[in-house]
Amino acid sequence: MKLSHIWSYPVKSMVGITIPQCEVSELGILGDRHWAIRDLERGGIRGAKRIGNLMQFSAQPLNNTSHHCVITLPNGSTVLSSDLDVNEKLSEALGVQVALESLPADNNAEHFLRGPAYSDDPMEELRGVFGRDENEPLPDFSVFPPVIMEYESPPGTHYDCWPLMVMTTSALEALQKALPQSVIDWKRFRPSLVIDGAPEGHPEFSWKGRTATIGTAIVEFLDPCPRCVMPTRRINEDIPEDRAILRHIVRDLNQNVGIYAKITHPGVMSVGDEVNFL
Repeated sequence: MKLSHIWSYPVKSMVGITIPQCEVSELGILGDRHWAIRDLERGGIRGAKRIGNLMQFSAQPLNNTSHHCVITLPNGSTVLSSDLDVNEKLSEALGVQVALESLPADNNAEHFLRGPAYSDDPMEELRGVFGRDENEPLPDFSVFPPVIMEYESPPGTHYDCWPLMVMTTSALEALQKALPQSVIDWKRFRPSLVIDGAPEGHPEFSWKGRTATIGTAIVEFLDPCPRCVMPTRRINEDIPEDRAILRHIVRDLNQNVGIYAKITHPGVMSVGDEVNFL
C-alpha cells in the first residue's frame, strides 16, 4: 500500500487542498485547520455540522512562510485571512455574524469551549449534528475522546476529535459502486490521508489497534470514523446535497467511513510513501 493523497485544510470545514508532502507532529499535519469560524451570534467555534454552507468555501495557504490563507467564497471572490474586512465578507456570504480565528498562541482553553446547543432537546441536537432520521441510531460515542464533551475540539487543535482521518481509494470506489446515482468525491469525506493498494471494500475498518510507518512517521489506527451530516452537504454545482449517502453509511456501513488515527512518532510523509504495518 502507498500514500496516494495528503489533504490539508487551512480553515476548519472549508474545502482544502492536496499537498505533496507534510510534516506531522502529535497534533497532526502542521498547518492543518489553523483557522476556524466562531459564531458571534450563538457563540463557540462552529463547523459545517451547523453552518452547512462552510463546505461551499475553500481555502489554501497564502505562502510557505505564514499561516495566513486565501479563502474563496461561493461566488468565486477571494479574501485573505489577514484582510481587515475578512469577518465582514465571511459573515455576508454565510448569512450569520462570524469571526475567523486562529489557534491561540497560548493554547487558551476558553477558545475551544463548546457553544450553546441549537436545541433544548438533547436528542434533537444530536440528530441535527449527525444528520440522523428519528428511526436511525446515533453513533457509539465511546470512540470520541472524553474531552470533546466540554470542548468543540481537543484544546490546541481545531480537529473534531482525532488528528488524522484515513481513507483508502478502495473505500471511495465501494461507495461509488453502492451509490451509482450519487456524486462520490473526496471533498465530501475530508480525509487527511488517502491510501492506495488496499483490498476492495472498506479494509481500513479492520486496522483498529494496528500501527504503521508512513514516511518517517508512525501512526496508530484507532476506531472507524462515525459520520455526521457533513458528507451530505452541497459543495458546488457538481457536488450537490445528497442525503442518500448518509443513509447508506448508517444502514450498510455501521455508520462509518474511514478510520481515525493518531501520530505516535512525528516525521515527514510524502505522496508515494509505502504504508507498512508494524
